[in-house]
Amino acid sequence: MAAGPHDDDGTEKEVNVVAVKGLAQRDLISAPLGVAMNARAERSIGAILVDAGRLSLADADRVLQLQRDKGLRFGDAAQQLGVLTPADIDYALSRQFDHPYLLPGESKVSEEVVAAYDPFRPQVEALRALRSQLMLRWFDNDPARKALVVVSAARQEGRSFLAANLAVVFAQFGERTLLIDADLRNPRQHQLFGLDNRAGLSEVLSGRAGSEAIRRIPAMRHLAVMPAGALPPNPQELLARPAFARLLDDLVAQFDVILIDSPPAGEMADAQTLVVRAGAALIVTRRNATRTWRVRGVSDSVAQAKATIVGSILNDF
Repeated sequence: MAAGPHDDDGTEKEVNVVAVKGLAQRDLISAPLGVAMNARAERSIGAILVDAGRLSLADADRVLQLQRDKGLRFGDAAQQLGVLTPADIDYALSRQFDHPYLLPGESKVSEEVVAAYDPFRPQVEALRALRSQLMLRWFDNDPARKALVVVSAARQEGRSFLAANLAVVFAQFGERTLLIDADLRNPRQHQLFGLDNRAGLSEVLSGRAGSEAIRRIPAMRHLAVMPAGALPPNPQELLARPAFARLLDDLVAQFDVILIDSPPAGEMADAQTLVVRAGAALIVTRRNATRTWRVRGVSDSVAQAKATIVGSILNDF
């Protein structure tokens, strides 16, 4: 799978009735894709766009009038009047069907997390196909199969990029998803998701932080990230402590999917320690860069950990 355009060093290579800001209830009732709303998924396109500041109340009234006069869909009427673009309609539909994505400039999340900004591009479709495979091969209702370590043999093979974007597509699917940055040597996830790195995994494992280390991502209501935290002098020993196993045991009750970003398995033993705890690994390689002997070494280390290799990914830059 050509999973995406990002290296781990940060180099970019290539994501009750609701009162609606003055919109009268008669307008909500007449909107074609939503009537008096009892759930988020039932909100009308007009209400969503007014809330988002992408449609004025005056323009909403004009759209509703044309919709009634000509029997059009709300979006078609709005585009005829030139007050909305296809991108506006896609934005509203994503909220209406609980498949949110971000707009450039509206979030601290890096645009390198392409699944969060452009869920319709081919690379993200490939990520969704990968998500389906992982759900078939590993993730199910068994608490012992909720965590997965994303590993690579070396740096700059797209491991952190893949982990971040895969977490987004799982969250967009409605899975309660947690992404843990367990690379306690060169962490990237706090940068990708625009988070401070003051409290994270290292603080939790050393007993200096608790649940506050888990950060919810605004506009991605099913997604949370635990950054790495301060870089410790003893990362491998910290990860090998019983505290990490206890942490995973606690988290499986709160999340459906736990993805763990790891240091390069060909350079440090940290990844093997993580795989032992999680029970499974997804191996990331990069075309024309990853050495075959290094991949064999990663596979052997996973086998020695008596863990499952769920699959392998070939990044094609």
